[in-house]
Amino acid sequence: MSAALRIAPLVFVAAVLQVSAIAGARILGAEPDLLLVTVVAVGLVAGSIAGAGAGFAAGLLVDVMTLGVLGTTAIILTPAGYWAGRYGETTGRGRRYAAPVAAFAISIAAGLGGVAIHFLLGQPVSAREALVTLLPSALLAAVLVLPIVRLCRVVIAPPQQYEPARRVELV
Repeated sequence: MSAALRIAPLVFVAAVLQVSAIAGARILGAEPDLLLVTVVAVGLVAGSIAGAGAGFAAGLLVDVMTLGVLGTTAIILTPAGYWAGRYGETTGRGRRYAAPVAAFAISIAAGLGGVAIHFLLGQPVSAREALVTLLPSALLAAVLVLPIVRLCRVVIAPPQQYEPARRVELV
């Protein structure tokens, strides 16, 4: 079975839960973003291309479900999945702290990007509310990503196993 067929149910369930069960719920003053965390986890486990594809599909799916402006969430989640995948393929490879660090940083970048996108489209957005909830949202993402990465590792087989870096001996 291809990786896309294993990723699609994860993204679909995360989108449905984000729109139906989590919408409006507040923890530490911020709404948990299960969809962003799932896209980050998919990117970390499956790579940058799979992460970008999952982010694009998840964004369009949520925009259709909420009847929002089509593509705004996809514009935010596509680079989030891509950069999570790049971080997982390069710097974060084999590191225990990679998932929380990626989720924290990408959550902050996605929050700022969301404010910028809505501002550029001329939609009303409260920058004060978005910036006040930025840090609690990033902390929630860093905690929430740990079980989701484990779930993604079980469901999605990594595309390839990387060999650990070899030491270079000077002659």
